[in-house]
Amino acid sequence: MIDKQTVLSLTNGGLNVFRHYFGNGISTRRKFRNPFYEDTHPSCSLYFDSQRGIYKYKDFGNEDYSGDCFDLVATLHNLSCRNTENFIEILRIIDRELNLGIEDASPTTSPRILPKPPAPPPKPQEPLPYKYQRQPFPAEELAHWKQYGIDAETLNRYGVVSLAEYCGISNSGHTFTLRSSPSEPMFGYVRQSGIKIYRPKSQSRFLFGGNFNGYYCFGLEQLPVAGNTLIITGGEKDVLSLAAHGFPAICFGSETARIPHKQIEELTQRFRNIVLLYDMDATGKKHALALQQELRAYNVGRLELPLPGTKQEKDISDYFRLGHTATEFRKLMPRPKVQQYIQHKSGKTIKY
Repeated sequence: MIDKQTVLSLTNGGLNVFRHYFGNGISTRRKFRNPFYEDTHPSCSLYFDSQRGIYKYKDFGNEDYSGDCFDLVATLHNLSCRNTENFIEILRIIDRELNLGIEDASPTTSPRILPKPPAPPPKPQEPLPYKYQRQPFPAEELAHWKQYGIDAETLNRYGVVSLAEYCGISNSGHTFTLRSSPSEPMFGYVRQSGIKIYRPKSQSRFLFGGNFNGYYCFGLEQLPVAGNTLIITGGEKDVLSLAAHGFPAICFGSETARIPHKQIEELTQRFRNIVLLYDMDATGKKHALALQQELRAYNVGRLELPLPGTKQEKDISDYFRLGHTATEFRKLMPRPKVQQYIQHKSGKTIKY
């Protein structure tokens, strides 16, 4: 029977799967172009996750492309790793396309790719050095955030800064410098172990400095001790927009990021309701539905916005930019399921 560990052992921790789709020339030493969309600048990175013993990738130009080899195949075939039937199909696709021979239901005349002896795992990469120069928010940048209802106080509270310049070193060892301009503003989401660069009007919108291979949850430190409803959304801008309108929110870097169940369990002790609010495009809807199913043990809700899902009208930031109010949004919130209790004459408490 086909299973995850068998596939990983026959593909060198998933490395052979990445090379099957991205080409044999990819390595952990340099970025490469993503062939599945018009990627004019190399923005994809392959790295070895030493904790899990597998290879992963991250596209800094398009956050829909990130994760392990199973996430890649899921994205390409519009499947979900969180759905059991979908995941079995993902395993079978890898088995067929790489001719692993795990299941022989589909005989093929193509030569079977024999697994290579496992290579010794590379040493964990040290965070690449970086530096940045902050600047006061120019009026036009404050106006950019204001269209989503985000004011200067919210930006300051969440550690968002305006950057005049950012200097870093690429995975290939080359030094580079980015400078902000009115046509291409540059912001930073500052955290203790690094900084996430956000350039909303640039082709490559996101860049990471320092250590971002581990757990990342934006907005967690700003949450109240307890509350009624917590919203999990897809990105930092959505967290800021929700917070500015009075709604506690967090995100885990992107809609495709894996969410630790332990974290959700802890949050259920602080908030009565947890609601997923992802983008209204096909990707966002798919991942929200799959994640709700994955987190069903925690009674996580899901909310869809009355937006068409186009590039300019797909998320909660767009919703507020279009003139909708916090009162209107509150009316869209799903009603939590209320458990009713009765006292039986036998003395037992019955839930229905």
